[in-house]
Formats: sequence, C-alpha cells, structure tokens
Amino acid sequence: MENLSPRAGELEAIEMASRDEISALQLERMKWSLTHAYENSPFYNKRFDETGVHPSDLKTLSDLAKFPFTTKKDLRDTYPFGMFAVPREKLARIHASSGTTGKPTVVGYTAKDVDTWAIVVARSIRAAGGRAGDLVHVAYGYGLFTGGLGAHYGAERLGCAVVPVSGGMTERQVTLIQDFKPRIIMVTPSYMLSILDEFRRQGLDPRESSLAVGIFGAEPWTNAMREEIEHAFDMHAVDIYGLSEVMGPGVASECVESKDGLHIWEDHFYPEIIDPVTGAILPDGELGELVFTTLTKEGLPIIRYRTRDLTRLLPGTARSMRRMEKVTGRSDDMMILRGVNVFPTQIEEQILKCRGLAPHFQIELTRSGRMDDMTVHVECTLEAADEIARGVSAKELTYHIKSVVGVSTKITVHPPGGVVRSEGKAKRVVDKRPKE
Repeated sequence: MENLSPRAGELEAIEMASRDEISALQLERMKWSLTHAYENSPFYNKRFDETGVHPSDLKTLSDLAKFPFTTKKDLRDTYPFGMFAVPREKLARIHASSGTTGKPTVVGYTAKDVDTWAIVVARSIRAAGGRAGDLVHVAYGYGLFTGGLGAHYGAERLGCAVVPVSGGMTERQVTLIQDFKPRIIMVTPSYMLSILDEFRRQGLDPRESSLAVGIFGAEPWTNAMREEIEHAFDMHAVDIYGLSEVMGPGVASECVESKDGLHIWEDHFYPEIIDPVTGAILPDGELGELVFTTLTKEGLPIIRYRTRDLTRLLPGTARSMRRMEKVTGRSDDMMILRGVNVFPTQIEEQILKCRGLAPHFQIELTRSGRMDDMTVHVECTLEAADEIARGVSAKELTYHIKSVVGVSTKITVHPPGGVVRSEGKAKRVVDKRPKE
C-alpha cells in the first residue's frame, strides 16, 4: 500500500490547533447554538424551559451537562418539521431515515448547513488519503439516506471527480471500477464484501484494481474486517462516522497515516461520553454512549443527542482534535443471551478467524420455552464447500464463540452465496422472538 501521509500545507489550521484554541472556539460556538435553538426551535424552547435552563447558563463547556438530552424519539414525536429552527422555506435540503422501525426521523439543512457538511466530508476524505483530482466511486445509496449525497458533495468540495453509482447492480459496480479506474471508493463495508465477491466471480484479481483507498461507514465494522479488505484489495480501509441527526457522514474520520480511531471535527461537533444507564458524564478514556451537540448547524441544531453508539474519547494523534474509538456496537444492537451481552461485531470477529468461512453472516434470534436461542447463519468459501469441511467450520466457529464471547449458539453453514447480501446497511440480526 502506498504512503498517503499528508504533505505540508494540506491541513486546515484548525486540524492542528492547540486544545485551548479548540476549546475557546467550541465555547463561542456552543453559546450561539444553544441560543439559536432556544430562540428559534419551539421544541428546544419548551424543553429548556421545562428543565429550568437557559442558554445564558452556559459559562464553560462543562455547563453543557445542565442541559437536557435529545433522543431519536424526540425527532419522531415532532415529525416531520417540529424540531427545525428555521422556517421550512429557508431549507435547502431535507433527508430522512428509512422509517423501518416506525416514523422516519426527518432532518433539514440550510444552504450554509449543506456547505458546512461538504467541508467536513472533504476534510474526512483528505484525512483518509484522498486528494484533489482523484476519481471517487460513490456506492453509498443516494436519496433520503444521507450517505450518497454527503459523500458526493464532500468529494466535489475537495476537488475530486465523482462517479455517482449509488448502491446495487454489483456486476456493474465492478465493471465501472475496472473501466473508469477510480482511486477511492466510498461504500458500506458489508457491501464492499459483495463487490469483492463479484471481482472473484468474474475471475478478476482485486489487488490489481485501481482502488487505493476505501472509505467505509454507516455501520459498525471491526479491525479484522479492515484487515480482510486491505489484504484482498491491497488498499487502505479507513473508517468514517456520521449520523443524519447530527449531520450525516463526516462527523469524524480516521486518518490514513494512523488508523487509530476517528478524529472528531470538534470545531463543528462537541462530543461527550455518558453512562448509558444513568446519563452521567464519563471522563475521556472510559467506555460509554456517545453524545453530540452541534455547534454550527442552522436548520436543525441538535443539543446533547444520544447516538446509542458505544465508544470512548481519546486524545488526538494525527490531528489535535480528540478521537473516538472505532464503534463496534450500539446499545440498541446489544443482545442479551442468557445473561451475556453480545454484539454482532463480536460474532464477526470469530467468523473471520475461520479459514473455511466467508465474512457474510446473519444472526437469528428465537425462543424455545423460557430460553432465547441464537443461530448464526454463515456461508463457506468455495474451497470448503463439501459437507465434511462445512461441518468442521461449524464446530470451529462454535468453539470460538463459546470460548471468546461466552455463549452457546447454533451454527448453520450455507453454500457460497447462501446468506442474504446487503446493498446498503447490513441487517445483521433477525429477531423472531415473540413480542412481549
């Protein structure tokens, strides 16, 4: 893999600013954001008054703890535009979640918000090793999902040319990569595995492709998955983080020269880590739930948004802004199986240890009597497709999950292609347990 460390003059001054400079800017912008939310969002005006706080109560950054949290339920309860802080006529863009678990969450952007978004995504792509003039293959979905357009505008802002492929049509994805020779791909990690399968199906060596950098986000993925993709393509695999309620992709990004956690662009987003049960603020370095306050958003300012993502805050390395550890689980993705906390990423790590298994999987939860059962559906590699080899792989995976994760599980090893593929965010857990 090539050396992609930044050259002199490529970084913005704020990326290498001192902590004092960053904190001073955050305090100034946080005062503005709280005031803007209170004066212009009926939701926040009522919520602050009910809690007994006022924007003038913020004297230091630590005073943010006095202010109430915002949750996804708040966005659903105020559907569609009840949390916006500008008139609908002032919006330049509206995005929304899929709404698969209820009403979608709707987010709005002013023209300035769209510009800010492009700036932080451009910064993220540059941190990942992208440079002006690169060709960027965007395989995130376009539309109400923020991934495609967020990546697109950021790449253009950096000075790149964009191939707006969107998701799906995997055979065509590979054809365009082979013909157009993009240097960068932006896609979910699970769909990158589908693209890898298609390379191999067509008899193409992925290591000979033009791809030098993959920027992967929208779902948790492990360092074991990083190694799998980097080895398969001879490329850098870099994590990008975001969520539509806070902005979209580009809230934080790994730096390709370190790959040691995601630097949060703290001039626009203020992070906290809290105890997911009590809501108490935890010190940097402790694992907990990630909370964000937007510092510059006009259309939908967000105050202390509970992301449900589990991580910890760490000092800056390649940039002076703080890092968040790679997210490998969400508090609402956690499964409790016979008293043991289990995350899908833990299962993924064990699958990647088994040479006879491909990295595609889905977890099925059922209940027999009073006990919950977990079945892991995986698929074998072409080299280990016979019945005996599949049985060996099932026993090996059962052992790894029991010894490392601490739960007993059923394993079903399917033939190659037997596990459903994702063209966007992977659906890792299918819960068939009866509703309480």
